[in-house]
Amino acid sequence: MAKKSKPKFYLALQKQHPEVFASLEKLGKATRDAGPLDARMAHLICLAAAAAIRSEGAVHSHTRRAIEAGATAEEIRHALLMLLSTIGMPNVVAALSWADEVLAKR
Repeated sequence: MAKKSKPKFYLALQKQHPEVFASLEKLGKATRDAGPLDARMAHLICLAAAAAIRSEGAVHSHTRRAIEAGATAEEIRHALLMLLSTIGMPNVVAALSWADEVLAKR
């Protein structure tokens, strides 16, 4: 599967603040490399965190990244569904709808 380009707004911010975004990407790599979790699991965890803070953009991003790391649509939906008792039905439904926007394009 071809890797999807980052959203235009992200790229514009990255161009305006290259040092900040380079540091952010370096921090992300360092945290991923700091432990035993594989990329698929790491992005499913980040997806759940994004859903918990109701960040539509981060749900889109981590859904894309989880797919690129080998996660299936079923795993993505299950990771979000597991949040029902923690963040509640309205938040989970919102996150599922955001993830499905990405999944529908695949």
